[in-house]
Amino acid sequence: MKQDPDRTPFVGIRRGLGRRCPNCGKGALFKGYLRVEPTCASCGHENGAYRADDGPAYFTVLIIGHLVVAPLLLLSFVATWNPYATAAVFLPTVAVATLTALAFIKGGFIGLQWGLRAPAAPPSEL
Repeated sequence: MKQDPDRTPFVGIRRGLGRRCPNCGKGALFKGYLRVEPTCASCGHENGAYRADDGPAYFTVLIIGHLVVAPLLLLSFVATWNPYATAAVFLPTVAVATLTALAFIKGGFIGLQWGLRAPAAPPSEL
């Protein structure tokens, strides 16, 4: 079986972060906001075989927590603010940052699976 030299985790992550098919980098990875396109319209790759599950959500919380919440806790002037004003400013900021980052992180997560040649998991029966 011939190995594709371009199939590396870094290439997959880069293409996934761009919300593109990790196999060709041209087709859209998502249909809408977070629903994975089952097959790439450009190359026919089965993108629906990669299971993201809760991984992207965990990484999103980790990243947004470090980039937004940690500085909020470390800035001493925030303690002098009215708690309602603080919540009014920072809750929407955290929500927008989280929802924006989630789609890109999910794409990178799927791209990483593609680059590592992760086996496709069968869909779970509920």
